[in-house]
Amino acid sequence: MSITERQPAAQVVSPTVNSIQVPRRLVTSAWGGTETTVIETSRALQAAGHPTRVFTSLAMSDQVRERIGDVEVKRFPYVYPFLGLSREELCDMDRKGGNLVSLALLRALIREPGLNLLHAHSGKRLGGIVRTAARLRGIPYVVTLHGNVFDVPDEEKTNLVAPIRGKLEWGRPLGMMLGSRRVLEDAAAVICVGRSEYDAARSALPGQRVEFLPNGVNSRRFAHAEGSRFRALRAIPESAKVILCVSRIDPQKNQLSLIQSMPVLLAAAPDAHLVLVGPVTRPAYLAQIKAQIKALDLASRVHIIDGLAPDDPSLIEAYHAADVFCLPSMHEPFGIVILEAWAAGLPVVASRVGGIPSFVSEGDDTLLVPPGDVHALGQSLQTVLQNFGLAARLGDNGRQRARREFDWSVIADRVLDLYRDILRRHR
Repeated sequence: MSITERQPAAQVVSPTVNSIQVPRRLVTSAWGGTETTVIETSRALQAAGHPTRVFTSLAMSDQVRERIGDVEVKRFPYVYPFLGLSREELCDMDRKGGNLVSLALLRALIREPGLNLLHAHSGKRLGGIVRTAARLRGIPYVVTLHGNVFDVPDEEKTNLVAPIRGKLEWGRPLGMMLGSRRVLEDAAAVICVGRSEYDAARSALPGQRVEFLPNGVNSRRFAHAEGSRFRALRAIPESAKVILCVSRIDPQKNQLSLIQSMPVLLAAAPDAHLVLVGPVTRPAYLAQIKAQIKALDLASRVHIIDGLAPDDPSLIEAYHAADVFCLPSMHEPFGIVILEAWAAGLPVVASRVGGIPSFVSEGDDTLLVPPGDVHALGQSLQTVLQNFGLAARLGDNGRQRARREFDWSVIADRVLDLYRDILRRHR
């Protein structure tokens, strides 16, 4: 062949990603944004031909192996390295924020064949386990911050450490061996789902690769459901105006402000009903909510559903049974349930806090209120319920954005692009 003849261009072959996702826990009985992100991202990666599974702890579960949404989940024994923890305190740590350690999980990550990338969804000792396994295998790892590191209010920090306050910790040497203080600095990339956490992480981790990658939604799955069936099962009249909140029953989510706003709402909309759906992470807070319901004589107007499994048809039916969705959080890294409400075509009222203002368009797809302002919350909900044109515009705009910008297929493509770039750089 003459040197003047054109050679065919070399094709760039993208590496296949063989990864493991490592959250602190993953159970259908206590589902939230982190669990949704882990499973939906894994499903999308698998659909694109990239093997992915989940390794986690046995927290809140007795099933060593399970398949959730076609994703293989393996669970391993764990401990909280503190002396004197009561059973109630152990349960509190399982539900939220416990800094666990699992040597069985470490061994499994080291021995699992074929891996070329690990993805931690927690820092501290669990992140240290991922870091150690990755270093021993000579492969990169990434960490996703689900809003629990740099952007946490002082009150939330206090609640998280309450179970271990005054307890003797024997796990510090383990943390040192695992390099738990170096988890973020040594990662190939740090992913933030919320803009406020992203800004804080960039400031706290100079020189580190920090990526803003929002959560997503299965827009097709939430697009259609029979809301009338949900209402019938809960004895909610078809004519009633329904306010829905899907979130953990926890002071952070501030469902109490919705209870307190109900008298104002009922004055303007006598047929209003409030539906709270979510696992209970703070039983004392649930007791406080119930006491307020009793004090305001709202028992027939407030419906509390202690969590619905992610594959339960009633979850999507709840969105389609509602007239407006509300997330009144005091602290919210992102707010994935807003995307679910958008995908169902619901108008949204939410707190102007955390990562929420960074992805909603105020007045266009969402009405924002100051966190903790019961009067403003009640007024905004009343406005949506009484203004059909506004409710329709908010719902339609949100639905379009959910499909166009936040569908899991779009988000997973961005995750895969990041993985591939990391693997190319790691060669």
